[in-house]
Amino acid sequence: MSWTAVLRTEEAREHREELVFTNGNFVTPSGVVAGHMAVKDGVIADVAPGFVHGGIDLKGDLAIPGLVELHTDNLEKHIMPRPGIYWSDPASAVEAHDAQLVSSGITTVFDSVCVGEPVDKGRRRMLAMSLNAINKVKDDLRATHLIHLRCEISDPNMAMCLEEALSLCRPDIISVMDHTPGQRQWRTPKDWLVYHQAKLSDEELRELSKTLKEARDTNADKNIAMIAEHARVNNVTLATHDDTDETHVEEALRLGARISEFPTTMTAAKLAREKGLFTVLGTPNLVRGASHSGNVKAAEVARAGYLSCLSSDYVPASLVHGAFKLHREEGFSLSDAVATVTRNPAEAAGLKDRGALVRGLRADFARVRVTDGRPRIMEVWVKGERAY
Repeated sequence: MSWTAVLRTEEAREHREELVFTNGNFVTPSGVVAGHMAVKDGVIADVAPGFVHGGIDLKGDLAIPGLVELHTDNLEKHIMPRPGIYWSDPASAVEAHDAQLVSSGITTVFDSVCVGEPVDKGRRRMLAMSLNAINKVKDDLRATHLIHLRCEISDPNMAMCLEEALSLCRPDIISVMDHTPGQRQWRTPKDWLVYHQAKLSDEELRELSKTLKEARDTNADKNIAMIAEHARVNNVTLATHDDTDETHVEEALRLGARISEFPTTMTAAKLAREKGLFTVLGTPNLVRGASHSGNVKAAEVARAGYLSCLSSDYVPASLVHGAFKLHREEGFSLSDAVATVTRNPAEAAGLKDRGALVRGLRADFARVRVTDGRPRIMEVWVKGERAY
């Protein structure tokens, strides 16, 4: 960006005058518009064909809506960069996390924070640490940070952890998870054993598996009921996690869920979509070409027409790459591919003010340059102000 454009941006911010972005290819719901976009008071005023002199030159690059991330564990890597090692200043960890997200084109993020866990890996300590840190710096962050509480239903301490979390935040999404061996993601106990075998002896694995199954039998039903009731009473979007078969999808519907995160089989993804749930698949799965835990391939779900949204899960940069892979390799139009990381997740979460480059919505967008099929984030704007 030229210094003239920077000064013009600052002037527009101060006086709230119209700001124009020109010479761009704007990805809208109805197609790509080669032209310009006007922004006023942080809101899109117009998207129209034609070059406008004096505007901020996007140099012919694509402009896509700011990415909406429904589920990311990325903050954990900044709060606890090594097992058992907590960062000395959690607020700075949140800021580093925010910078990584924005540089990946993400302008709205649901930070997914664990509430309970099947095996204590330090996340219980991270719960209050993460939420307090987000609260401390939230107003100074570049992306919009919302809260996704991921509740582990087998944990006997889940209710206590949830009470602590609710004292520190109002969640925007709440999800139910079950990582018990033999259930959902680990429906094949062998996969669970393979995942943990490098860390535990055979005897330790057998004992742990037995303990986790007993904990689930004791706690799951009452924990699920508590979570679903909280979501219903407080009008919080409810999501299920790792749906595997018809019974899981039917349970999700009974609970009032709106989102099915990371369905592990084609059967579950198909039924979830047919029943009106938003399905979320991981972009690490899509970009790598396979699930790390042996579940259904995201590309196959997309090809079959059962994919609603993508989530970067644990690799923020994968979100934009996943969208462009859908366009490049899976037959999605560019508008439909981009919608899986913008408009669709916004709709799934009930956010009606963002997710598309159309008049009246927030001016959250990213300038993307495609080189050899690979998208690169060049600039990011949040509510009409440059964030990256």
